[in-house]
Amino acid sequence: MLAAAKYIGAGLACSGLIGAGAGIGLIFASLITSTARNPQLRGQLFSYAILGFALAEATGQFRPSILYNIN
Repeated sequence: MLAAAKYIGAGLACSGLIGAGAGIGLIFASLITSTARNPQLRGQLFSYAILGFALAEATGQFRPSILYNIN
C-alpha cells in the first residue's frame, strides 16, 4: 500500500513538467512572432529567449529533484 502511494506521489510530482513544457513552447512562439515583426532585433531576442528557456527548464527540474529527496 505504501509503495502504491509513493508511485502516485511520484506521478503527481512529475506533472509539474507539463507547465515547464508549455512555458518553453510559449517562449519560442513569442520569439518567432517577435522576429517576424522586427527582424533587426533577432540576436537580442534570441538571447532573451535562451534565458527564458533556461529559467523555465530550471523551474521544471526542481519538482523531480524534490521528488527524489522525498523518497
